[in-house]
Amino acid sequence: MQQRGSGYATAAVLVAATVGVLVYVLFARTGPGAPSGEALKQLRGAAAAAGCSVASFPTEGRAHTSAHVRYKTNPPTSGAHNPAPAPDRAYDVAPPAENYVHSLEHGRIELQYRPGVPAAVRTALLGVLKESTDHMLLFPNNTGMTFAVAATAWKHRLGCPRYNARVPEALRRFRDAYRDRGPEQVP
Repeated sequence: MQQRGSGYATAAVLVAATVGVLVYVLFARTGPGAPSGEALKQLRGAAAAAGCSVASFPTEGRAHTSAHVRYKTNPPTSGAHNPAPAPDRAYDVAPPAENYVHSLEHGRIELQYRPGVPAAVRTALLGVLKESTDHMLLFPNNTGMTFAVAATAWKHRLGCPRYNARVPEALRRFRDAYRDRGPEQVP
């Protein structure tokens, strides 16, 4: 009888371990959950104060391709992308959209500005980037977006038609709400 009891205990431990591994594999690969309600409330408030809009979109997929992709959102927020992600940093020339969409899949936040914005806008955005350089990119937009400034995350966008002194706070709140929430976590 004692032997049967230890067999059940061993089986229970093995089942629990298997369930734990399955939960890890299923959920760690799809990224963490949604931002907290408080983070979203702060983001919406900061966006409204800056005259910006916040939008979320359905996924356009995650396939790898070497072809040019036509995205449904501008700037892009998900979809097929190049197998090589754009590295985290500030760019003078934007990488191809297919590369930076891959970076979004990895949970990155991308700050974009319309080409031709005043140098003071680029400097302010660089300041936001330098506050927390982990998992962020900054570059001039190359998709003809209508916004002066935008931030993107996987399936999410903050769009600011005009730059003003409140935009950096909206960008920070967007970063804090969505960074590292892409479907594929890469350190």
